[in-house]
Amino acid sequence: MAKHALSTRLWHWVNAAAIIVLFMSGLNISNAHRYLYWGDYGFDPKDAWLSVIRFPGWATIPQHYNLAMARDWHILAAWPFGVGLLFIWIAMLANGHFRRDLATRPSDWTPAAVIASVKAHSPSGEPAHHGYNAVQKILYGGVFGVLLPMMVLTGLSISPGFEPAAPWLIDMLGGRQSARSLHFLAAWGIFGFFVIHIGLALTDWRLILEMFTGGRREAAASVAPTPTPEPAPPVEGAIDHG
Repeated sequence: MAKHALSTRLWHWVNAAAIIVLFMSGLNISNAHRYLYWGDYGFDPKDAWLSVIRFPGWATIPQHYNLAMARDWHILAAWPFGVGLLFIWIAMLANGHFRRDLATRPSDWTPAAVIASVKAHSPSGEPAHHGYNAVQKILYGGVFGVLLPMMVLTGLSISPGFEPAAPWLIDMLGGRQSARSLHFLAAWGIFGFFVIHIGLALTDWRLILEMFTGGRREAAASVAPTPTPEPAPPVEGAIDHG
């Protein structure tokens, strides 16, 4: 049985490309107004809760300040990102990947489970190749269930053309400026996960190869047969009636 389903591998690489374009074009858009606010309105820097740095051209798409072009790139990448998220959720529920590998149990949230997961990634640890450990389940669940959907919902909310269609969504998020702030925070949360994900993958090149080939799911270790006990030695002085 493949370790990574074809649907997972296709989504993984399409989503990776979309996130890179979204993030770099988003930095260019951020340079247009580098202040974040809460609520419905925000224009005065003194009312901002955060002043964002100006990002250099090499980190943005395009590599010079151009708000119109950056928005075009952002919207272009948003389509495969949003449709891909819907696709992978349907696929994960249909093929059992979510239930089998990502769904957590109460025992996964205990300190003992977290410590065991950290030890499995230590140089002397023995990682469990048959599935995700507790920390991996929690992190992947947070990305799939919180950060990625939040990017879609907040992205729609800060689009002026979408507000008349679903004003309740903007209200639920606390206003367009709150949605913009949450969009920014979720983007950097995904960036942080992206960096950790790449760092861990580079520790073992086979992990990257498996995301192309699918790999093979290792079967659970079989239980060793119980050895047959040897007969007890004869007791000294016993009478043999044979």
